[in-house]
Amino acid sequence: MEKLIAMECEACRVDSSLITEEEIKELSPQVSKWKMIEEGNIFRLRRVFPFSDFITALEFTNKVGEIAEAYNHHPSILTEYGKVTVTWWTHKIEGLHKNDFIMAAKTDQLLPFS
Repeated sequence: MEKLIAMECEACRVDSSLITEEEIKELSPQVSKWKMIEEGNIFRLRRVFPFSDFITALEFTNKVGEIAEAYNHHPSILTEYGKVTVTWWTHKIEGLHKNDFIMAAKTDQLLPFS
């Protein structure tokens, strides 16, 4: 199986398929620190990244924003003192796509301790 970190996002359309349970089982070990949550009947990937201060959290937020722009796939980001919460899902299909797992893996690579 190819590593998520090496994959590129594919263009997602409104009629793209949600990720299957089998694919989730296959890909989840590569993003094991992420939790799959359901919010508003939409499944999403979420991870909270801890930081020692607000400035470092803000720097991380900006890095996440940069990769989101580079891949044209945008998460929900909540920046607070001591933590950043990143949530990936595919808005067009109202759920999880392989792209979300790819972006979660790329997000994990932004910090050495993640």
